[in-house]
Amino acid sequence: MNRYFGFTLALLAIQNDLFAAEAGMPQLDPKYWASQAFWLILVFSILYISLAKFYLPKIKNNLDNRENKIKDDLEDANKFKELSETKIKEYEKIIEEAKKQVIKIHIESKNRLDKDIQTKKESIEKEIEKEIINAQKEISDLKKNSISDIQKISENIASNIIETISGDKLNESSLKAVIEDMSKKNLGKYL
Repeated sequence: MNRYFGFTLALLAIQNDLFAAEAGMPQLDPKYWASQAFWLILVFSILYISLAKFYLPKIKNNLDNRENKIKDDLEDANKFKELSETKIKEYEKIIEEAKKQVIKIHIESKNRLDKDIQTKKESIEKEIEKEIINAQKEISDLKKNSISDIQKISENIASNIIETISGDKLNESSLKAVIEDMSKKNLGKYL
């Protein structure tokens, strides 16, 4: 109903020249409407053709290029993701193998060091035993050699003491015989 009323009002306005040029608006004068319609159709046709033939294909091409670029980038990203996952798996294998190698090398070096330490320990123990045997020989030689020295010293001390106490000098051979006899009795204690 409102449309019908609006259409009727427009028709009455056109017939009564309410919107005529006298009112100050020549574009509303019905005698110019044909030329206005021509220019309107011409301008909008040119706009439509220029948009449809020049601008929209460029815009569509840009959008297609962008979409293709995004697809390519996604494909590349998936390829790189797969590649990185395979590389990570390879690196993990390499790390596991390296850990096994390190453990193996550690065990081998420990065993080698243990063997070296054992051989050095045995050689040092042998050297120590040799040194102990040599030291014992030296000590026993010193004891045997020192007995004669001790006897001489004892003879000197005993003769000096007896000479000091009695004032007489004793026979050295009898003194020597007594000291040898005493040293033979006590020799077992010290050797």
